[in-house]
Amino acid sequence: MFNEEQDYLINNDQFLNRITISRLIKIIHHHPNDVVKIFSLLKRCKAITTFKVLDFSIKKKIIQGLSSIKKMELLNNLPVDDRVDFLENLPKNILKDLIKYLNPEEKYKTLESLGYPKNSIGRLMIPYYIAVQETWRVQDVLDYIRKEVKNSDVIEIVYIVNQKGKLIDDIKIREFLLVDPKTRVSELLIDGRYTEFLNITDTEEKANRMFSMSNRISLPVIDDKNFLLGIVTIDDILWVLNENYREDFQKIGGMEALNQSYLNVPLYQLIKKRAGWLILLFIGEMLTTTVMQQFSSVIEKAVVLALFIPLVVSSGGNSGSQAASLIIQAMSLGEVKIKDWWIVMRREIICGFFLGSILGLTGFIRIVAWHKINLFNYGSHWILVGITVFLSLIGVVLWGTLSGSMLPFIIKKLRGDPASSSAPFVATLVDVVGLIIYFSISCLLLHGTLL
Repeated sequence: MFNEEQDYLINNDQFLNRITISRLIKIIHHHPNDVVKIFSLLKRCKAITTFKVLDFSIKKKIIQGLSSIKKMELLNNLPVDDRVDFLENLPKNILKDLIKYLNPEEKYKTLESLGYPKNSIGRLMIPYYIAVQETWRVQDVLDYIRKEVKNSDVIEIVYIVNQKGKLIDDIKIREFLLVDPKTRVSELLIDGRYTEFLNITDTEEKANRMFSMSNRISLPVIDDKNFLLGIVTIDDILWVLNENYREDFQKIGGMEALNQSYLNVPLYQLIKKRAGWLILLFIGEMLTTTVMQQFSSVIEKAVVLALFIPLVVSSGGNSGSQAASLIIQAMSLGEVKIKDWWIVMRREIICGFFLGSILGLTGFIRIVAWHKINLFNYGSHWILVGITVFLSLIGVVLWGTLSGSMLPFIIKKLRGDPASSSAPFVATLVDVVGLIIYFSISCLLLHGTLL
């Protein structure tokens, strides 16, 4: 089977163009050395559709290996947003070399898109769309669509503009098919006002919120003077969501984003992207050793306290990770903004107190039960030990929820990525302060008895 499939890869263009995209991608992943050969045999539409969903490293290998004619054909026929997404990640010297393969019109669109801020709608915008004037008749619109529209993916919506090109409204194409061809476009307008649009400088997050609140497959993009510049489609937003989800998930895990699939990342890069955060977290955890050294005399006098250090500290870390994950998700969905920090703080203080009380009571009951049924002897002052654990859990969990919920706000305010306030980072912070809280309460309650 392997030899047969290998023959197909090298010689049979009909096989490659007949199989599904998913199967073709599997073949590419199984035969990375033949990827350039495969793409040289693909028809244009098949090559473009496949190229769009491949990892960046494979795309780069394909572009560098294709002949000049194939390279020109692929780059010029890629949708602008997909082309920009690929080109912006290339080194400048390679980018300059590839730009020359674009025809004047596509080069203008690409360079214009590359000038928009990263994560802005300008990077996702498709500059082709159907725009007609309100003075046209329906028959004129239909003739225009048949003559001018080359991309069948964008004819769901027809945008109505004035003579200067400013957006007036939009109409679904089916409305033009249900009326007399002599009807003027202006007669189809309900109120002459558009209510759903994006500005060229809007963020991807805003676009995601707008698509989630409307039943649309595309939204118009305008500038500050209401001139219609292009559209953004739902498939591009879904792709962005998937990429952002993968990056945020990796950052929350305490590492840099990989920007490509795990198996395609070179081993040295995988180590490099993970080592930085691990070193930082390790240095942070070293502070816990410093804290324990400061309270070493307390541990020597009451060894029983050392038994509950993992219990107390991990509870704070878990509660902090919960809070951080909730707030980061709420921020990414636009449910929470920086101005809501005070509301979040109040909610998390209440949550932290009650969650800490629940865990503290559980810990206290555990100490009482273990002591009473002789599973472990906590000494003559076991009640005080139980109360110490109870109060410590309230304090540590309260601190965990508070720090976990506020760190994303602080990082966002400093124009950073909230996902960087990852669970491991929160856990490290809570570990250090949690130990201080635990030993401070122990010294206060057990002074004169165990200490």
